[in-house]
Amino acid sequence: MAAEGGKIDPMHQFLIEPLFGKHIVVGGYDISFTNSALFMVITLGLIWLFMLGGMKRELVPGRWQAAVEGFTGFIDDMMQTNIGPKGKAFTPYVFSLFMFILVANIVGMLPLGIVPGWHAFTVTSHLTVTGVLAIVSFAIVLIVGFAKHGLHFFSLFVPHGTPVPMIPLIFLIELFSFLIRPFSLGLRLFVAMTAGHILMKVLAGFVINGINAGALTVAIVSIPSFVLMVGITLLELLVCAIQAYVFALLTSLYLNDAINLH
Repeated sequence: MAAEGGKIDPMHQFLIEPLFGKHIVVGGYDISFTNSALFMVITLGLIWLFMLGGMKRELVPGRWQAAVEGFTGFIDDMMQTNIGPKGKAFTPYVFSLFMFILVANIVGMLPLGIVPGWHAFTVTSHLTVTGVLAIVSFAIVLIVGFAKHGLHFFSLFVPHGTPVPMIPLIFLIELFSFLIRPFSLGLRLFVAMTAGHILMKVLAGFVINGINAGALTVAIVSIPSFVLMVGITLLELLVCAIQAYVFALLTSLYLNDAINLH
């Protein structure tokens, strides 16, 4: 239960549950369609509708088409700046990555809790989702790096001008720094979204429990908590966009290392 005995569980919102409470087990594997899967489908559906409505290619673009072109142009400029002309081939992937994270973050902020029994689910608050996105990006970097440069790709871990006696130590340090990238990439998004949602849930608990406690508690606890919750919500919306941008930006920078081998 999300709330029992006047207590609100801030972690309940992250619980993955099968829809309608029914588990579907095939061959010992649970293949139930969960709330997490539902919100991923909703996210993909919203992105599809957004792109469909903005790809009319009208001579004089409307607001919807201008919005789509604004997002695509934003990512295209990012790839051009960070990678150069060779980055254009990876623009569709980075754009898809950016849009999925952005829309998933925002969908998780929808106030569905006003409907009894409903609550929004933020798929990017689960490490399994952010970890897969990070691993896919890292795998593309490795594939591109070795396909383009072969074993010379390992020179990425030995900066130019490194003294010969220091090469083994620098190589290990740079290699470790490189291998830690997918973990930091996935953890950053996971922690940011999880922490913000927990804080909002805790503040919501203060508001509700304060209202149930009486007028004095409302004035002392509920009202300040509500004002703070509004501010945190606005900040969290900003974090939704920033985290999507940071994930896309770091992916483009990692691709730059693999393509241009600086």
